[in-house]
Amino acid sequence: MPTSGARSGPDLRGRDLLTVADLSRPEVEVVFDRAAELKAELRATRRHADLPLAGRSVAMLFEKPSLRTRVTFEVGMAQLGGHAIYMATGEVGLGVRESVADVARNLERWVDAIVVRTFAQAIVEELADAAAIPVINALTDLEHPCQALADLFTLRERFGALDGLVLAFVGDGNNVFHSLALLGGLLGLEVRLAHPPGYGPDAGIVERARLVAASSGGRIVLGGDPIATVRGADVIYTDAWTSMGQDSEATRRRTDFAGFGVDLQLLSAAGPATLVMHCLPAHRGEEISSDVLDGPRSLVLEQAENRLHVQKGFLVESLGDR
Repeated sequence: MPTSGARSGPDLRGRDLLTVADLSRPEVEVVFDRAAELKAELRATRRHADLPLAGRSVAMLFEKPSLRTRVTFEVGMAQLGGHAIYMATGEVGLGVRESVADVARNLERWVDAIVVRTFAQAIVEELADAAAIPVINALTDLEHPCQALADLFTLRERFGALDGLVLAFVGDGNNVFHSLALLGGLLGLEVRLAHPPGYGPDAGIVERARLVAASSGGRIVLGGDPIATVRGADVIYTDAWTSMGQDSEATRRRTDFAGFGVDLQLLSAAGPATLVMHCLPAHRGEEISSDVLDGPRSLVLEQAENRLHVQKGFLVESLGDR
């Protein structure tokens, strides 16, 4: 199965991925189609006949720990014929050891793209402003675009189409929800959120997601009742109540989020065919019970696998030849 060569549709060469809002619907579909091709070939042969990123390299600047993100980018680049260079906080020190702009201007002389996993969205944006090569947001406190792309690709695989699906997010209106709302709204989903008081999403993100959804047939719905939110949903999504960098809030958050866990009772209230998603890592017995996480309606391992394929799809479209 070919993995490179001439393609029709939008040209993503040289493009950043700072937020899922950087992408139009046709561009998302190009990435998804490429990811599907790559996934099918890899599953059939455990390798790619063509190496579209041969000789290409990416720098991975990680200020937060990672399992899925690090492995999928490193393995993905290797499978495509390229190379990934991992650098942790102490090796670079963005804005501490040297300025973000200086890091960007140095890296663009050596590598073909920068993958960054950090705290402030402003760091990703500053890197992109200073570098003449693509910058990919591998997670910030505001957004997680690679995760949302993998999640919606997973739902496209399962349901065949995305328009009209209902995704109910239960928990914190965090970076993962922000990206799901923006991408889900773009692709015609109804994205719901049930959150405790004080843990709602960024108002600007919600406004932007609603504007996009209004033109695509999607919908963004916020509420505080988990049972009402999940009723009739195609998918329930949850995430850890305490994100990286919020460790001092863990005890208070466990109290505040009581009643917002995804367990068999909540799944039953949703419907007999409702599926479950979690971006991992999971805190079993808090935001999700083990019997749901490991149960027959869980998509968590499909989501994790598809991080590899979707990121490869974007990398090929951004760095490869057409």
